[in-house]
Parts: sequence; structure tokens; C-alpha cells
Amino acid sequence: MRNLLVIIISFFVSISSQAQFGKLLKNVEKGVKDVKKSTDDVSRTAKNSQKTVEDTHKTASGLLGSSSANGKESAVNDLPTGRDFYISLDGNGREASKKQPAKELAVLVPQVQAGDRIHIAAGTYLGATERGSDIFDVPVSIIGGYSPDFSRRDPWGQYRTVLTGTNEYMKESTERIGILTDKKFKDWNGTVLIDGLIIDNGPRNRYLHKKGLYILRKAHEASGENPTPDTPGLKLRVGANTKVIIKNCIVTNTAPSQGAIDVQVGKNGSAIIENNAIINNTGEGIMCKSLHQGTDGLPQYMVRNNTILFCWKKDEIATYGGNCIMMDVNTVVTAENNVLGFADFGGVNNVKQCKNLTLKGNLFVGHKKYDYKEYNTMMKLDDMDDYGQFLKNTSGNFSALIKVPTNTQWAELYLARKDVNRGEIEANVKVSNGKMNQVRGILGLPLQGSSQGAVAEIWLHQLPLEDAIKAGLQTYNGKGCQKP
Repeated sequence: MRNLLVIIISFFVSISSQAQFGKLLKNVEKGVKDVKKSTDDVSRTAKNSQKTVEDTHKTASGLLGSSSANGKESAVNDLPTGRDFYISLDGNGREASKKQPAKELAVLVPQVQAGDRIHIAAGTYLGATERGSDIFDVPVSIIGGYSPDFSRRDPWGQYRTVLTGTNEYMKESTERIGILTDKKFKDWNGTVLIDGLIIDNGPRNRYLHKKGLYILRKAHEASGENPTPDTPGLKLRVGANTKVIIKNCIVTNTAPSQGAIDVQVGKNGSAIIENNAIINNTGEGIMCKSLHQGTDGLPQYMVRNNTILFCWKKDEIATYGGNCIMMDVNTVVTAENNVLGFADFGGVNNVKQCKNLTLKGNLFVGHKKYDYKEYNTMMKLDDMDDYGQFLKNTSGNFSALIKVPTNTQWAELYLARKDVNRGEIEANVKVSNGKMNQVRGILGLPLQGSSQGAVAEIWLHQLPLEDAIKAGLQTYNGKGCQKP
């Protein structure tokens, strides 16, 4: 695998001594351091109201493409409908109008109603009181990448809307953006749109020795540090008949157990997940879930033109995570024209046995264990047609050598990481003869072993945001995402 990565990514690595490696760590450490609700009152004229609608339709234009996830023609009523609110770092107060925007998303949480839209200007947003998480329980749309006056958009270029946070003790460790509507809106026939957000959890993570090299998943009160959030960058959970669109987003440096983009849809619902860059995350790149247990009205997923690279296992001894795409059983999923690369386990994990899966025109490259998995059967690309029992259609999938434009220091560290076998770790655990284990033995409980701590020096080391954006801007053999 090491040699394959060296060829594919052009990481011509030569770590000849421990002294060189120590120098490299110092260089990386230095690099990381550098690195009102809008009340629609009657004073608004009909002309301005019409302009707002037209602007919204322009913003959403092309989001659904020529067809939706269920193959039906898109219509104007598929697009979000509601009031418009505005967020800017220069904003103040609660009005959240275009002329007087609010400063943070949290201001709008108690104000928005189903179908409303939130527009966010360029800037780096840490969340209210820098807590690094914004969660809505009503179906709202969030659109980023605007110029300060909201007249233009360039989400991955001049006008980046970056959502991150800080790592401080007792801050939020929940998902960076959550839209969780299935409780209050169990059956809402509308669309939730997430477009043009850049989510970077690097500043929210806790790293060993604060060097940005090895994530820690426990808090440390004495040093005032939070755990690395075990949560998605984007999490959407919606009820029946709701449509979800996630487009033109970048998610990097998140450390969930499940999806970096994690979507759960109800009966007769659908989700389009397209033109996103999901790079350097633990867990699954995209997780397609179902809230429906029946056989009819299965949630429909279209996953297309995404670039998903460097999906890590939960930790260096974990047996889960580390896939580009994973799906639930009660779903209908089409994945096409995606780049699925360099996962610790595989490209597509169908261990939950989705029986309605189509894979078309995807580029598979550099996975450690498999390209596709059903049950416990691990398949390479050439085996999918013969042995994939749940694949409705496989056409045009291929493998090719690609070059990912990431910096040499990060790449060398990636290649130098230690992937440890769980059995080796467990064999080295020593059982303590302390009082607690004596009591556990009397009660017939399993005895506790000594903690091994970090067994590697590198795990989900921080990828500079500029590198994640560069990797997303580049297409690979005509596949994956491109600049919005």
C-alpha cells in the first residue's frame, strides 16, 4: 500500500533517520501554527419581494440538475420556499436582514421557521461564544459563499464561508452543523438545502502535545481541553417526504464514528449529495441512512460528483470507519462519477445490505482492504460484477493513478503513520492486581487491563484547509467535484 501511495500521489518520500523525522515534526508544528429574525413586514414592496424570490432561485439554480434522486424532473416547488435571513461577521443584533445582518447562526435558532433560508457572507465563523456547533430542529436551508453585500457568490474562491470553532473545555462537541427535524416535523413536504459551506474541524480537535499530529478523544480538564468531537461536520436527520440537497461543501479534519456528511431520511424522502469535497476525516465519508423501516417509500439517495479522499478508521486499532460511502439497508442509492480514494478499509461498504445500489462511473483508487464490500465479502473492482449480489447496476467504474495536490510534509506524515493490529495491542495489555480488579473478580466482572495510550505518533493529523480546497478544485480523470 505504501508503494502504491508513493506512485499515485507522487509523494516521493525518503525518511532516512529518526533525526529527519523529528525535524519534519517540528516543521509541521510550525506550519500548523501559521496555518430578528428577518421580519417580512408590509413595508417591503412587491418589487423587492419578487427580487428576493428571483435571487433565491438563481442561487439554487442547477442544484437538482435535470433530475432528482428518484429520477423525476425537478420543479420550482422542489426548491426551498420561505423567508430570507443574512449572516455576516460585520453584523450585529437580531434583525438578520441583508442591510443589517446578524453575526452568527445561533442568533437565528429561535427565530427561523420551516422553509426559511439563511445566507452567510464570507468569513470564519466559530459559533456563538466560540462553541463550534449550530443545531436547528426546524427544516431550514443554509447557503454560504457570499460577498459582504450578498451580491455575488464564490464559495471555494474569493468568498469562503468557513465554519469551525475552538477546543476549550466544556465547549460543544456536537456536529458543526446539525439540522435535525424528524421529531418536530415528522412529515414535512419541502426541501432543505445546504450549499457552499466549508467545515474545518481542525481547530476543534484535541491533539497530542497540541502538535496537530494525533487526535485525542478524551477531555482534559486540567489543561482546559475538550475531546476531539466524535461527530459529523454536517448532520441532517429529516422526517417523511422531506428532500435534502447538500452541494458545494467542503468537510475536512472531522473525526466521527460514522459520516463526515451524515444524512438520515424518512419515508418517501430523498437526498442529493453532489459536488462536495470530503477530505481527511475518520469514519465514513458519506453515510446514507434511513428512518423508514417499511418496504415501500424507501428513501432515495443520489450521490454524485463528489471527491472523497483519506477516510481514516476511528483510531489506529479500530475495526470500523475508514470507508468513502456507506448506506443503510432500507435505502435506494445511486453513486455515480465520484472519486473514492485512499480509505483505510474501502470505497463502498454495503455491509448493511442495501439491496438497491447502483454504482456508475466512479473512480476507485488506493483502498487498503477492498473497493466494495457485502456481508464479509471484500471485493476488488473487477469482482463486483460477478459477486455483488445487491448491485442493481455497475457500469463505467474504473481505477487510475491520480495525483493529489497536498503538501509534502502532510503526505510524508501520512505515509509514516502506524496502522496497528488490535490483536497485537490486546496481547500487550497487562491485568492490574489492584483493589478495583479484586472487587470486579469477586463480582464476576471482567478484569480491567492497563491503558496503552497512544500507540502511534500520527492519526488524522491536521490537513491545512488550503490543501483540502486544492484537492477539491482538481478533477481526477473527469470525475469528482469541481469549483462551484
